Amino acid sequence: MKRLTLISACALLALPLAACGSTEDGSGSKAITVTSSAKACELSATTAPSGTVTFKIKNSDSKVTEFYLYKENGTSIVGEVENIGPSLSRELVVTVAPGTYVTACKPGMKGKGIRADFKVTDSGNATSASEAEQAIIDRATAGYATFVKHEAEELLEQTGEFVAAYKAGDDAKARALYPVARMHWEAIEPVAESFGDLDPKTDLREADLEEGQKWTGWHRIEKDLWPPATKAGTAPYKPLTAAERVEYGDDLLANIKTLHSRVQTTTYDVTQLGNGSKELMDEVATGKITGEEEIWSHTDLYDFQANVDGAKEAFELLEPILESKNEALEKQIDAAFEKLQGLLDQYKKGDGFVSYETVTEAQRKELSDAVNALSEPLSKMTGAITS
Repeated sequence: MKRLTLISACALLALPLAACGSTEDGSGSKAITVTSSAKACELSATTAPSGTVTFKIKNSDSKVTEFYLYKENGTSIVGEVENIGPSLSRELVVTVAPGTYVTACKPGMKGKGIRADFKVTDSGNATSASEAEQAIIDRATAGYATFVKHEAEELLEQTGEFVAAYKAGDDAKARALYPVARMHWEAIEPVAESFGDLDPKTDLREADLEEGQKWTGWHRIEKDLWPPATKAGTAPYKPLTAAERVEYGDDLLANIKTLHSRVQTTTYDVTQLGNGSKELMDEVATGKITGEEEIWSHTDLYDFQANVDGAKEAFELLEPILESKNEALEKQIDAAFEKLQGLLDQYKKGDGFVSYETVTEAQRKELSDAVNALSEPLSKMTGAITS
């Protein structure tokens, strides 16, 4: 694998008659600025040369936003940045080959977003990493591929056990297996998301359903295993029938088998490891801290731990490269991981975790602060490694 450097490319802006809008980032390379507002997603350039491309995203709206770079099909994710608060800026660093891509801003983090085509031309100016650095890169990417395959193997086995218990009506066993099996999904969720259609089929929350969208996957079954209490003026929850349990259980297992099959031949680059690590912490910030991810089972701390584990795995594989390029940043990230894990350990119960319902608002705030203290330096890792 070669490390590629970004070369300036002048292209039309999203607005008519605009001039070239690339800007210098901190390392001196060219970057594409993105301004996300309520009704627009404006890029300073709609083309870039192949290699390492940096998007500098600014949220000018009053709602939290996200930015995505998709492959040409508009579903497979190349890279993403979530949880960009009002008036905040974040970076996305990706390594891209020549071709057509799709950019998207998602104001309010809802729907398909404001989309546009993005063209990557052949730079023809790749520069090779040193032999020593390339060896570290190869070990890191190969090690991550091994990690993903192992997690997918465990996920497939434990999901099979979970589905069998659920279909058999053994709810106590299914409830015990649910959070344990899901940890293997959560640890590699950025990989699952990269396949586009697989993640919404498998892990969509009811609150995120779009009109007319069929709800399947983990959380549909979660609601059935932990049925909500009946509220005044609303109809009671109607449990799924035995036939419906088979339908939803088999569908979940089929999707996990698809994921398992796909990761056997998937390869990764250093930007995917770095971005994936940050994406997992975004998952914690947007779903686990709030308690919205496991709204019925309240097993959010299992997911929280799995996201941290997956993020730390990628970081530790990249750590030798980061240490050589920015030792201060490496030490900061390492210390932040240690502090966050220390807080999580307080909520362990046997081999698992306490119900998230028992975690007070003050304790959730403490966890949130530790997540943010890790996310901030972690967001700089990919840029530091590819500089």
